[in-house]
Amino acid sequence: MIHFTPKNNPKTSFSTLLSLFTLIAGLGLLSACSKNETSTACAVTPQYVNDNSATQRAQMVAFCNNNGITYTVHPSGILYQIITPGDTAKPTLCTSLTMTYTGKLMTGIQFDAGTITYPLKDLIVGWQIAVPLIGKGGKIKMLLPSSLAYGPNANGSIPANSPLYFEMSID
Repeated sequence: MIHFTPKNNPKTSFSTLLSLFTLIAGLGLLSACSKNETSTACAVTPQYVNDNSATQRAQMVAFCNNNGITYTVHPSGILYQIITPGDTAKPTLCTSLTMTYTGKLMTGIQFDAGTITYPLKDLIVGWQIAVPLIGKGGKIKMLLPSSLAYGPNANGSIPANSPLYFEMSID
């Protein structure tokens, strides 16, 4: 605490006040930076390598043809069909979404279904890429190469290196 009494040296009091001001200003700037980092973090895009597996692409195309899916090819290797575009505002990686989905293997066997609520950044890369193609109320069919799903790792009833089909809507 600074006491302004005749015993205090004016130079010492000024330098103490200047140090205190600098400390408070520095804390204010740090606080402002962390707010900016939070807001720009949502502009980040999913990180992936384009999937060029001809074998998986052939499986995915056959699945589409056998199931009446008119697909578009995303540069990532995802095949998708937008059923309903939903709102014009699209989710970002930081958006927490409630989604209803069904997941199937290329054999047509369903491995999962349900409704979940998660930030998009916490989901598999294929969802991070495909889900922002629609808005709230939208519905999409998507076929993900294994590299954008679980890759070389088995996950429950999903074998390693499996391309996956999802039908998903944002609630």
